[in-house]
Amino acid sequence: MIELYLDTVDAEQVNRLSACMPIKGVTTNPTILANASAGVVQALTELTEILGSGARFHVQVISQTVAEMVDEAISLDKLPFDIVVKIPATEVGLAAIKKVKKRGILVLATAIYSSQQGFLAALCGADYLAPYINRIDTMGGNGVGVVADLQQLLLANDLKCKVLPASFKNTQQVMDVMKLGVGAITLPCEVAIQMISHPAVEPAVAKFSQDWRDTFGTMLPFET
Repeated sequence: MIELYLDTVDAEQVNRLSACMPIKGVTTNPTILANASAGVVQALTELTEILGSGARFHVQVISQTVAEMVDEAISLDKLPFDIVVKIPATEVGLAAIKKVKKRGILVLATAIYSSQQGFLAALCGADYLAPYINRIDTMGGNGVGVVADLQQLLLANDLKCKVLPASFKNTQQVMDVMKLGVGAITLPCEVAIQMISHPAVEPAVAKFSQDWRDTFGTMLPFET
């Protein structure tokens, strides 16, 4: 079954959406944490109280060299949470991924803009690949096409890596990548809310309720 993540550390929104959606965990990046003025331990502790001990969190390194990335990944892995270490799929990042995977640490290769970039990350041992769908689209590319190519490459090479698309602006993008059979996905809260909302739903439900009350008043169905 697909792993569903929220791309936020907003505890209020995570609490709201996890009540009605099967949330696996949360993805973060340095910008998300900085905008929330929340450190990793602070944010993950609060979110664990909401999602439970089985929640998985994706946390990105900020180091710039291979050795520093590896050391940071080791330190993140020691924290008392189920953490997947996010490493950018750059030349330096790919080298770090190879070393980090030798230590058995879970890795997500992030900032993926092309299928070849993601495929190399998978060959280096990444457990998850995060192509940026909307960012690719706004640069004139085809985000869904990148995901399709990655899915085909992973299948052809029998790689167990999961594609975890990120960067969405609308539900159509979400549906297009989910139809490709991705193993995971992370949604901004506003897009997740769009997934469970439709302007026709509330009027339809209100009509059902009114029709019932017109005939049966305050009685409930099991009482009739």
